[in-house]
Amino acid sequence: MPHGAKSSGPMSSGQMNNGLRFDIQAGLTAAAVVLPKSMAYATVAGLPVAVGLYTAFLPMLIYALLGSSRVLSVSSTTTLAILAGTQLALVVPDGDPGRLLVACATLTTLVGIMLLLAAVLRLGFVANFISSPVLTGFKAGIGLVIVFDQVPKLLGIHIHKEGFFRDLLSLAREVPQTSLLTAGVAATTLALLIGMERWRPHSPAPLVAVAGGIAATGYFGLADLGVAIVGTIPQGLPHLTLPDLTLFQQLLPGALGIALMSFTESIAAGRAFTNRDDPAINANRELIAIGAGNLAGAFFGAMPAGGGTSQTAVLRAAGASSQKASLVAAAMAVATMLLLAPLLGQLPNAVLAAVVIVYSIGLIQPLEFVAIRKVRTMEFRWALIAFMGVLVFGTLQGILVAIIASLIWLASQTASPTVYVIGRKRDEDVLRPLSPKHPDDETFPGLLMLRPEGRIFFVNAPHVAETIRALEAQHKPRVLVLDLSRVPDIEYSALQMLMEGEKRIRERGVAVWLVGMTERVTDMINRSGFKDQIGQDQLLSNTRAAIHRYQQMMADTASGTSSSAPPAP
Repeated sequence: MPHGAKSSGPMSSGQMNNGLRFDIQAGLTAAAVVLPKSMAYATVAGLPVAVGLYTAFLPMLIYALLGSSRVLSVSSTTTLAILAGTQLALVVPDGDPGRLLVACATLTTLVGIMLLLAAVLRLGFVANFISSPVLTGFKAGIGLVIVFDQVPKLLGIHIHKEGFFRDLLSLAREVPQTSLLTAGVAATTLALLIGMERWRPHSPAPLVAVAGGIAATGYFGLADLGVAIVGTIPQGLPHLTLPDLTLFQQLLPGALGIALMSFTESIAAGRAFTNRDDPAINANRELIAIGAGNLAGAFFGAMPAGGGTSQTAVLRAAGASSQKASLVAAAMAVATMLLLAPLLGQLPNAVLAAVVIVYSIGLIQPLEFVAIRKVRTMEFRWALIAFMGVLVFGTLQGILVAIIASLIWLASQTASPTVYVIGRKRDEDVLRPLSPKHPDDETFPGLLMLRPEGRIFFVNAPHVAETIRALEAQHKPRVLVLDLSRVPDIEYSALQMLMEGEKRIRERGVAVWLVGMTERVTDMINRSGFKDQIGQDQLLSNTRAAIHRYQQMMADTASGTSSSAPPAP
């Protein structure tokens, strides 16, 4: 079914045939884009380009059979490639090809195991642990690292990698050694890719660039003129590669970060391209599908894989309506391994580097930073922290910075919940927080109505208690109404603190009424003994009932039928 079409009952055979035709077309189009990019991402990770083809085969195939998204395309991605490359460089610093492939199989195995274990533990919610602003900063940092990492290949120079800022200095020193011919090949490729993406979006621009690079190598003899090429690529299907158990402990921390990013990126891409008629993305099923894809792919030479936004966009734009399109793309990866491997070995490295840069630069989104800054300054700061974390500490450590920034942001949101002072809109039965925007809202002398919002637990209970105490000292009420209608739960230690606070306020001659409690909070208050402490008469159904009772009490006091003070709890 073409993108945007709506289903209206069972599909006819003609509709099914049309859907299959669109899926086949979309799969062929996606293969033309995904396969060259996958090879380029393999070079980002410091691996042979054939690894990119292997990653576009089994992980994509298995996800197509098990995943919950109709169109998500799973293979290598920019972020996963740079993270995998950083981790592999730690365990194979000399870049030995044989040891790299074993280390890669071990890393991908660990990623698959972690994702499957997360599925067993039903940890799909973990995808939400990295906030959108923090992810924006992290991806921008990754994008910048990748772009500058590829620049030496564009210029035909070599530098020793020591970290982002040192690499910039090394690059500046080596620029005079630039190979003009290599730079010319790179510039031509960049112009071709950018032009095609601008004027023909979602076209097979990477395929055209790769084909052009191979043709130029053969026609002009670029390799003999000093332009570095990919070199020999093994022809045929991948061989069985077993992980090295002795590397598990060393690779475990990096695998954890890669698994988290793989799942986070996959969920984000899957949700971004879900149509209204598509089934909802099932997070735990995604864990199973991506985990199984990584685990199976690990034994056949694949690097860590996940769902990619750009390749999924190509599938959707080309009219894909089911995972049959990904099956077609996986089949094309096999065909490439069997038939085209010798040709791919003639591809200039500068062409691959240009492909990486063009399809990684999109990770850097300055307008997203501007949009975040426009709405909330705090989240903008977290985005900058995540961005700088990648540049200063490195990509793997940058994940930790991003996660810690997200958790601190989450803690800051929950540790300081707002406690509103409630008033009533004049001449209307509308209760709302007092605000300078509504200066005419009425309050009731001697009555202070407060409404905390959100779950109250040990982290934020001191803040809530101190805010209530300060407001009580400021307003000096006779009755303090605590509206708990927006509090879904009160944790044990927070409840103990609330009981102590009520006792101290009562000792100062102020009555405390609890109103609007949810069933869960009511049950907690009953079982804790708070109900006996405060008294049944002080528990009311809602704030309006509290206002009515207080006004009646004040009227009785004025007529002399009651004492001037509210009844003791």
